[in-house]
Amino acid sequence: MKYLLKTTILLFVFQLSFSQTNFIKDSIDIYINREMARWNLPGMAIAIVKDGKVVFMKGYGYADVSAKKMVDENTVFQIASNSKAFTGTSLALLEHYGKLKLDDKVKTYLPYFKMNETWKTNEVTIADVLSHRIGYETFQTDFINWSSTKSRKQLIENMQNVTPKYGLREKYGYCNVGFLTAGEIIPAVCDTTWDDYLKYHYFLPLEMKHTHTTYADFLNANQSSNTSKAYTLVSYQLTELTPANVDNLGPAASVTSSVNDLSKWVMMQLNKGKYNGKQVVPEAVINRTRESFTVVKAQSRKGSNFSNYGLGWFLNDAYGKKVVTHDGGANGFLSKTVLVPEENFGFVILTNSDAQYLFEALGTQLINDLTKQPYTNLSALYHQGFKQGYDEDLEAVKKLKATAEKYKPAKDAYTKIAGVYFNKIYGHITIEAKDNFAQVSFEFHPQYKAKMQFLSPSTLVIEYNDPTLGVKEIKCDELQKTIEIKVNDFIDMDTYLFTKN
Repeated sequence: MKYLLKTTILLFVFQLSFSQTNFIKDSIDIYINREMARWNLPGMAIAIVKDGKVVFMKGYGYADVSAKKMVDENTVFQIASNSKAFTGTSLALLEHYGKLKLDDKVKTYLPYFKMNETWKTNEVTIADVLSHRIGYETFQTDFINWSSTKSRKQLIENMQNVTPKYGLREKYGYCNVGFLTAGEIIPAVCDTTWDDYLKYHYFLPLEMKHTHTTYADFLNANQSSNTSKAYTLVSYQLTELTPANVDNLGPAASVTSSVNDLSKWVMMQLNKGKYNGKQVVPEAVINRTRESFTVVKAQSRKGSNFSNYGLGWFLNDAYGKKVVTHDGGANGFLSKTVLVPEENFGFVILTNSDAQYLFEALGTQLINDLTKQPYTNLSALYHQGFKQGYDEDLEAVKKLKATAEKYKPAKDAYTKIAGVYFNKIYGHITIEAKDNFAQVSFEFHPQYKAKMQFLSPSTLVIEYNDPTLGVKEIKCDELQKTIEIKVNDFIDMDTYLFTKN
């Protein structure tokens, strides 16, 4: 799961509560249309399942703003980290059929898998990589891995160059490359790719006709008609993005689908693995994926007492009901899947802007309605917090750019900084001198360019051509031998130091 958002939510509640109504029956259309306008969200699709039936399914707004193409129930979105439940279910299924055990060591199946220390390499299990407990900080190395040209095997091999922030099984840290590693065990034990395993075990049996795992299929669907474009906000202006190619992180992030297709996945999940009378996944496997493997955080707020992670699912409680859920985020897309098994209730929300919390607010509203909580317009509250943080970010960027415009570096400053730099985790970047700035190119991200301007002899502002990466202040040494590269924290919290060759 990757939230490509600009701020954190300010969770405060002060609005009036209203008597409980049937939100889905009476209010959902009004709510979604009103709140999409508030967030400047171009498009959304939602499917809600109750007692084995789809009780609500609809598209809203535009899949393509410029072409005025509407979203419907078959519009395809990138679902990003909602891919993880398919991978977790696959490994649990392989365990069920005796192909492996989740306590098996990863190196047994992937000899090229290595951590930064030999003992860790020898100890990491399949369950560890599936439940975010290998010691990585949340999003650690995602800038390097996300949408890069490295192969799946190269990304896994590169793990030996990474020093995890925490000890093995010390604490939860959301790790996309861990899920990639888990997914690559599939071809090691059953001689088929992760992509084909999902196709033949889920997509075909569940009649998910618009669901795929590759970027090429996503683009082809776009050309044939019903795929959503990707959007973000740049200074509050709706801006189209190029969708991320995350084939190399497939088991963590590359599934693309529609709410119509995903409603079938939800129905199967809620019906103990059955769909249309057929046992698609054994009930024991469904239950296995919902076991708590990692404590995410201690919960002690009203209505929620725990937050754990299973096998591709977050597990928490809401007013006495167990909730099985996951979010997904990619460049221009945010999504949510929720299951409340004891109520035989679930839903999927797909959206085509990464600069909004409406998907989160609507999800919480549906759970609150199910559990008969008083109505509060969380979307309005979240938007208030979002706007405050977004405005603060805009002001910070404005100040950085103003400082860069005023600062007069030495005439040869950009010439001196030019060259090829290396970081052992990433690889190479190339810095070229221009008239009054420097341009950065990235070895494994040819789609990225960045403009750098000096703020002082040892600091610069870096601005990327992909707005999701952000505008950041970075450091270099005054001898022009090292330079930092940093992106937005919601992509990767680390700062990477590059040394000139």
